[in-house]
Amino acid sequence: MRQLSGHDAGYLYADTAHSNANVSLLHIYDQSTAPAGVVRFKQILAHLERRLHRAPLFRQRLQRVPLGLDHPYWVDDENFDLEYHVRHIALPKPGDWRQFCIQASRIHARALDLDRPLWELYVIEGLDSFLDLPVGSFALLLKTHLAAIELGAVSALTSLLHDTCAAATDTGPPEPWFADAAPGRLALVARGAVQSAAAPLRLARPLWRAASHVAPAAAALAREMLLRPENLPPTRFNSVVSPHRVFETRRFSDAEFEAVRQLVPGATLDDAMLAVCGGALRRYLDHHDELPDGHGLSALLPAGHAPDAATDAGPTWRHAGLHTEQADPLVRLASIRDQRQAAPDVVAQALGGREWREAGEQASAAMLAWSRRLAQRAGAELGRRAPPAHCTLTHIPAPAQPQYLCGARLSYYSAILPISDGLGLAFAVTRYDGRVVISPTSCRELMPDPEQFALCLRDSFQEYLGLVAKVVKRPRARRIATTTPTPTPSASAKRGASGRGRRAAG
Repeated sequence: MRQLSGHDAGYLYADTAHSNANVSLLHIYDQSTAPAGVVRFKQILAHLERRLHRAPLFRQRLQRVPLGLDHPYWVDDENFDLEYHVRHIALPKPGDWRQFCIQASRIHARALDLDRPLWELYVIEGLDSFLDLPVGSFALLLKTHLAAIELGAVSALTSLLHDTCAAATDTGPPEPWFADAAPGRLALVARGAVQSAAAPLRLARPLWRAASHVAPAAAALAREMLLRPENLPPTRFNSVVSPHRVFETRRFSDAEFEAVRQLVPGATLDDAMLAVCGGALRRYLDHHDELPDGHGLSALLPAGHAPDAATDAGPTWRHAGLHTEQADPLVRLASIRDQRQAAPDVVAQALGGREWREAGEQASAAMLAWSRRLAQRAGAELGRRAPPAHCTLTHIPAPAQPQYLCGARLSYYSAILPISDGLGLAFAVTRYDGRVVISPTSCRELMPDPEQFALCLRDSFQEYLGLVAKVVKRPRARRIATTTPTPTPSASAKRGASGRGRRAAG
């Protein structure tokens, strides 16, 4: 039995009917590499059963403390049923990418049963009309909760399921497992009372629960309070989210991203990814005549963990300007490079444990008030508050070597991330097998046209590839200034001045 940390429990307390902290990992396989060229559902079920002992969370459920006196505990699920957690479905014909995105989004949006281990795995067949994936591919969608595992550790689940070669490495029977008895209610009440008495601040738990870690913005606000960044203009994504998720993705070549990075001396691959995502967001908002004039948008990026683990503050987040005010893609990339070089990560300033905790508590209280205002006011009223950022961008770690499941080669790896009120757009970035995959997640009300956003992502990348082609033809390319020039008016502003109508992005 182990207790959830305050940070992990905070994700549970922040869950609502329209927003939860689910994380879904998406794996698509080419089963032509498997023995006999096919993988059966029963094979996957048996394969998973043989590996359950490697990750305790697969067979542990939450045990709440009566009266809410303390954080919940992880205990063995005496009624664990593997076939409840592993489901088998198929897409209807034609089985194309859009159908897959819709199905994956619906699965991701549904809340997990908090009385069972916090995970579900879906084997999805019928993927017969994917343009860039082999016919007969199948997918695995593994859904879990941030209370169970951090984003930085989710790749461990992928590694647990897979082998580095097509040949199976374990074919014997599963290890025997017997559940430990859960503690009694009186024991939990006594333990919670003792801990609350030893730490008076824990008596204020109801407020802390509501305010703590409205993931991921609360930790970012702690940093905001220290750096006091300028007010940011709100966009459609800084609104109350609905329970209906949308997801899309675009795959790019690692080598092409490396070429984009080299367009600006000193730029990194992360800089190039931010520039491409910023260009996509600029195009999408401009397509809807909503691009803020003269104001750049920003993203929240994970920046590691608080320096003192005893503070229980969890991962920290930092701001990164996307420089969407820059119409010139090279200037945008150079500006992103310059901001990274000029502003070292705030975590390196090493706040002391007590200082970090106090900042986190203040930020959580501020975030609670801000979120309540968001929930109470809709539409234009939300635009009166400066948002903490306009999106989140998270790198999901991926295995360095090709991976195999029951002999089927993993050909695609990505993730669907949680969103929350005020932060209704999340980018997941994965790098696997020579590919960079960028996957935006939002909700249907804020992004009713995810295919259009995916096109904006593609066109933003193609714009940079066009510049790469020019540099190859003309080695003496123009030099990019290290100082950011005066922002140019957005296309939407020009249309407003000229009276012209809307044009399609890209």
